[in-house]
Amino acid sequence: MTDQAVDVDSPGQAAEPPFLGRRRELNDLRSDLERAGLNTISGRKQPRARVLLVAGRPGSGRTALADEITRRLRGGYPGGVVRAVLTEPGGAPVPAERCARDILGALGVEAPPGEAEDGLTQRVRETLAARKALLLLDDATDAEQVDPLVPDTADCLVVAVSRGPLTGIPDVRPCTVGGLDSAAAVEVLGRRTGAVRITVDPQAAESLAEECGGQPAALLLAGGWLAARPTASVADLARRLRELPPDLDVPEGDRPLARAFRLAYESLPPTAARLARLLTLAPAGLTDAHVASALAGCSVQDAAATLRDLVDLGMLRPAPAPAVTGPGRLPAGRGDEGVHGPGGRYVLPGCLVPLLRARSAAHDRPGELQLARARMLERTVRLLRSCRAITEPEGSTARTQLAAVPRALRFPTAVAAAAWLRVHRPALLAAARLAVADGELDTLARRLVAALVRALAAHEGTEAAAPDLYGLHRLVLDVAERRGLHRERAAALLNIGDLDARTGRTRDALVRYRAALDAGRSAQDHYATGRAMESVGGAYQDLEDFPRACDWYGRALAQRLSRGERADEARLYGRLGAVHAQAGAYGEALREWRAAVACYRRLDDLPSVARALSEVARVQEYADRPHDSLRTCEEALEWAGLAEDERLRAALHLRLADTLERVGDPAAAALHRTRANRLLGPDEARA
Repeated sequence: MTDQAVDVDSPGQAAEPPFLGRRRELNDLRSDLERAGLNTISGRKQPRARVLLVAGRPGSGRTALADEITRRLRGGYPGGVVRAVLTEPGGAPVPAERCARDILGALGVEAPPGEAEDGLTQRVRETLAARKALLLLDDATDAEQVDPLVPDTADCLVVAVSRGPLTGIPDVRPCTVGGLDSAAAVEVLGRRTGAVRITVDPQAAESLAEECGGQPAALLLAGGWLAARPTASVADLARRLRELPPDLDVPEGDRPLARAFRLAYESLPPTAARLARLLTLAPAGLTDAHVASALAGCSVQDAAATLRDLVDLGMLRPAPAPAVTGPGRLPAGRGDEGVHGPGGRYVLPGCLVPLLRARSAAHDRPGELQLARARMLERTVRLLRSCRAITEPEGSTARTQLAAVPRALRFPTAVAAAAWLRVHRPALLAAARLAVADGELDTLARRLVAALVRALAAHEGTEAAAPDLYGLHRLVLDVAERRGLHRERAAALLNIGDLDARTGRTRDALVRYRAALDAGRSAQDHYATGRAMESVGGAYQDLEDFPRACDWYGRALAQRLSRGERADEARLYGRLGAVHAQAGAYGEALREWRAAVACYRRLDDLPSVARALSEVARVQEYADRPHDSLRTCEEALEWAGLAEDERLRAALHLRLADTLERVGDPAAAALHRTRANRLLGPDEARA
């Protein structure tokens, strides 16, 4: 398992050590790729991408083998390599919707927020097929996860990693991964301990490799144990492993890893062992000094030192670089230095998660784990608030409050904050999901989601962040429904409905808005009920059901009138005028727009008066009253002049020019166009 759902390889990444062993498996995979893939029913060549399957236990090196065959084959796939992990660190399958959305995001393809699973997986297949790409699906639980993502073209290739066969996908033969051969296993040990200790006692090294079952994860733990003890012999470690009693609760094939883990874990100081157990709480299996510090309740520096010790022991690994694709995303390694705290970012190997959780169940009280999780989420909230605050202007309240935050929780620049948000995005979203799923930390979960929503909107804008915001608003809705929080439920439904409406799912939005209206009434929240009624009217307007749109706008207007909310009254008069104009009821439209003009005059909102008069002129023109339209437009121009809004004045001059041309006065029209160009400037006028 890795730290993120998707990774697209790119040039410039750090070189990996040479791959060891697995010659037979690599040859089998190449042979499987080269053989003719036939449909088992028709006997013809498959119209879909070939699926190469690497099967083996966690810790067997199955992912490393898949990475190596992918590295060797990627030259034939100019569309690049996309990597996706299909299982959470805790063992739960990643939902297909999230996996597909992450793949599309890594490829730089925008998907509408809230789109259904079938639509997203179809986009994945079509996008990969158009690029002739290679898709690596790591840690698949079953065929149902893999099959919807397989492109419908033989030009692509899918490499899947699973514990067993993917029954249900035709023409897939698993390449089963066992232990490394003796020579490769000994070399893995030598990389960790140094070649000298292996050379002086090669038989003991082979015996140790055999005790580890040739499993790379067990070999790394054994090598880390030896590296931390320069005076210990290889033979001594082999004897220690051999004398450990077997854990009968562990399947026989997993016992070598369990023994090596037990030896490594029991060698840890109590504080390091406790932190190792708590790292199973880290979202998406990701950790850095900040996360570890919050979980353990220690300083950032102490946490960083312990993390380095766990890396040396083989219980943690450096996290791979995040995916770097898509317009507007920062390249990896630029602007993100220092955003993880001392020591960088690490990932907990998935094969160790159940072993550490078993130790946690035996040593940690539930209350202690809950407190550690709460500390981690609270630290995340503070980082997110700092991340957003750095985008505020100097001298603002947010920047003043930021100055009082500890230095370790502040970002030096907005660029550094954006880089931190980009790099930690998968873990932050996972933290929000885990906090909501916990059920016991709902207040903290709501604060975390709110802080994440604000940070994403501040750095990316609501449009670019809409897919993530959709999921976050649904999390808020889950908490609100579970806790009976009607006001929060109404707000979440309104936000989700807005995103549905923006992506063309108007009927879905209408259902959300009506539910929000009910929730707002239950909470006696006048703002939510008024907003919901107005949104229902907007949905009916989009559906061109103008009578119902007018009815709901009228209900919203009646509420605003009863509360004396004049700015909202004026806006709703305008919305009613727009609906009547769309329906061709120009008399009613003029009446509503004139009411809007009167409201804006009482508010002394000069620009809005000018804009409302401009709409009156537009309706008069629709009603075939061009001379009235000219007079109204000239009045609007006077108000725009009083407001000193040059862009609005230019737009009104252009409207006057168009109307004058229609009534047969081209000379006057040319004069107004000249004035508009003078106000706009040469560049904008040409545009």
